[in-house]
Amino acid sequence: MAKQRKAWMIRTAKSPKSSVPDSIKAELGAKAIDLIENVLKPKHVLPPKQDEPFNYITDIGAKWNRNYFYFISTYACPGPNALAPTFESKFARMEYLGNGKFALSFLRHSGEWVGIYDALSVDESIKAIQNDAWFMP
Repeated sequence: MAKQRKAWMIRTAKSPKSSVPDSIKAELGAKAIDLIENVLKPKHVLPPKQDEPFNYITDIGAKWNRNYFYFISTYACPGPNALAPTFESKFARMEYLGNGKFALSFLRHSGEWVGIYDALSVDESIKAIQNDAWFMP
């Protein structure tokens, strides 16, 4: 009987992900809350129309998940056939790259994140989310 040979496998070294410093987390959190409360909510969270049959935005928030900072909108489902009364949808993602820089992406309708900007500071990222139509909740 022939002896089986082991297959060779090549392992590539994983790129080390830098963890986000607490100072950057605090700065981004404060600026994101300011953007949400003063710009995004007044513009996008509107009272529902009478007998609204379609989903509508009830809240906008943000949260960290590993090296990613997400902007999230909460929708109400008013119809009688709704599976749940509300659901959340992410609409912008900031990925920490290191040295105080972020990559900025938006979520396509297909569920794929599409990167638009690379190596932006916190202020540049907040400004892009505020002014760029790709980051609409």
